[in-house]
Amino acid sequence: MITGIRSLLRGSTYSGVLFAYCGALASLPLLPFALLPVLAWGSAPYGVQVVLTLLVWAALIGVIGLARTTRRVLIACARRLLSVPLPDPVAARRPASSPGTGTAPVVQAPTVPSGDDRWRTPLWLLLHVALGWTGALVSGVLIVAGLVLPGNWIDAEAGVSLFGWSVRVTDGWGSWAVALGCVVLAAAVCAVVTNALRWLAPRLLGPSSAERLALAAERELRLAERNRLAHELHDSIGHTLTATTIQAAVAGEVLSADPAAARAALRSIEESTRAALEDLDYVLGVLREEKAQTAPTRTLADLPELLDRLRHAGAVVEPEMSGEPARVQATLSRAAYRILQEGLTNALRHGAGGPIEVRVAAAPDGLELSVVNRTGAGTGTGTGTSPGAFPTSGHGLPGLAERVRLLHGEIEAGPDGPQHWRLTVRLPIRLSA
Repeated sequence: MITGIRSLLRGSTYSGVLFAYCGALASLPLLPFALLPVLAWGSAPYGVQVVLTLLVWAALIGVIGLARTTRRVLIACARRLLSVPLPDPVAARRPASSPGTGTAPVVQAPTVPSGDDRWRTPLWLLLHVALGWTGALVSGVLIVAGLVLPGNWIDAEAGVSLFGWSVRVTDGWGSWAVALGCVVLAAAVCAVVTNALRWLAPRLLGPSSAERLALAAERELRLAERNRLAHELHDSIGHTLTATTIQAAVAGEVLSADPAAARAALRSIEESTRAALEDLDYVLGVLREEKAQTAPTRTLADLPELLDRLRHAGAVVEPEMSGEPARVQATLSRAAYRILQEGLTNALRHGAGGPIEVRVAAAPDGLELSVVNRTGAGTGTGTGTSPGAFPTSGHGLPGLAERVRLLHGEIEAGPDGPQHWRLTVRLPIRLSA
């Protein structure tokens, strides 16, 4: 009882009735077209004409409901006037991974909705119009009766008769009580119509099974993209901060004794910082959902520049290249660059001096990457727990392992003898033509 009274006092009840009545009025322009078959078949019985008109009218309303724009408009209006949380319609999409890359799935073109999904909007529209006309007629009659009865504008002896029901009007308070009852019943009809539409909206205008799958796929893609950006930011900014810290220390030590070496270290700091700023600008643009500039595409072709920056930091790097790394597919080449960048960053953070061995071997069936650096006795590197001059988040190896897993590769990381640490990654590849 209390819930019913609250429903009558709620503003959304009457905005929902407005929504229903507008749907009824919007169907009126189709009525002349529904009358055309009756006009062509003028000899049909009256009952047949009425039924035929209603059937053709309902068919025309259903056809309007097949349009995608109709569904979008109905969802927006239901959200606004019925206060029902409905997501925007999403076309069913089929996620597919790029062949041979193991990267995040790419959403392909929208597929045609299934038959089970297409009838939901026409059915909603038919029920919407039917409830709108029913509510408008019943509440209209009740409101008119409520206005007429207190003024004794009708024959008190005859009363009011409608659809076999009759109400005898009396003078005085009796007529006002009947009038008030008519108004309350009209408000109750409004509440019933609104609640019926509010119950139907999630079932007929809400996401279908295909749309729910598409929404889930889009959420998964967004999470995968943000995860990838987190890896990119960790690899690029982490490497840059590590390298520039070492280069600044080197520049400070040799500033008086070897100004040329100090200037070279400062130039390397400038180049590293500029590259990191490009990566940071791209990531922040994506996170803000803005149209960021093109993503930096550093590949194995940029590996010599990366090694040069390490040398300016005072590191001894011994690269070994075999095969044809330049022909590695672009997606894998970018991933390989980031893997080596992370491995070299760990070597700078946790290494105990000595040469850093970098090996890149591109074979027809796979790409092997290896970074070996010297550590103190019994000390590991890259785990985020080993002692060193640089703080670490511990995300290096887990991030690398996840990246390699997405590429269907293998990763090994651990001590290599008593005083060395080895990171080895093997990736399946396709060589570009």
